[in-house]
Amino acid sequence: MSAAAIAPPVRRRRRGLRAGRAVLYLLLLLLAVFYLLPVYVVVVTSLKSFIEVSNSTPWDLPTAPTLAAYGDALAKLGRGFFNSALLVVPATLGSALLGSLNGYVLSKWRFRGSNLIFTLLLFGMFIPYQSVLIPVVNTLEQIGLYGGIPGLILVHVVYGIPITTLIFRNYYAAVPTELIEAARVDGSSVLGIYRHIIFPLSVPAFVVVLIWQFTSIWNEFLFGVTIASDPDQQPITVALQGLAGSLLAQYQIQMAGSLLTALPPLIIYIALGRYFIRGLLAGALKG
Repeated sequence: MSAAAIAPPVRRRRRGLRAGRAVLYLLLLLLAVFYLLPVYVVVVTSLKSFIEVSNSTPWDLPTAPTLAAYGDALAKLGRGFFNSALLVVPATLGSALLGSLNGYVLSKWRFRGSNLIFTLLLFGMFIPYQSVLIPVVNTLEQIGLYGGIPGLILVHVVYGIPITTLIFRNYYAAVPTELIEAARVDGSSVLGIYRHIIFPLSVPAFVVVLIWQFTSIWNEFLFGVTIASDPDQQPITVALQGLAGSLLAQYQIQMAGSLLTALPPLIIYIALGRYFIRGLLAGALKG
């Protein structure tokens, strides 16, 4: 068959591929627009004054954009931001470190019952917050940690152990056992092997765990409103709920507050998003 006879089918296939790709891109664009519509409403509303919000639809662009709502929201949420920072940093680091140690032991130092312990730890991922709320509150009251940030830190560390253990165990499963055996021959202890061999190799897994835990703890509301009974120690999500008001809703302040609250996780994902995906894929492929 000549080249002239082959060329038309090849061109038709290429045109079909281009048309299919164009349809796919158009569909993705429409889905992106649909997904971003709430973000558009939030941003537009936050740039309006109270009078303009009352006299316009949510879709209308602001005639005189102003950042006054952000100043008002920040003044009301400032304490909540500080409390969330005090909460999320130690809770994230604590759950990540404990999960790393658990994953190391459960993947490289197998012992009788280790699989059962790992299964029980994973079971903790599927326990709803609501089902353990009363026992958690009673326990915190007994140990004197109910009502403030220390109790919240303890709860989030404990509740984060199952998912962090799973991620680290899957990641450490691919670390060559020969490295561990060689270190044992050289006289290294369990913690020595972790410190000098396992921990330096754990950066991708730590990035995944830190982003996951930071986002989960920062956005959590139920424990914050229940355990932090002291208004001066409540996290940002509880303070944001307080912007709703009782008699007159100022939607521009609520929208500005929601954007300010979402800003730290957004910055984390923008800065470390590519490492998050790499770490997830590393754990998935190595587990």
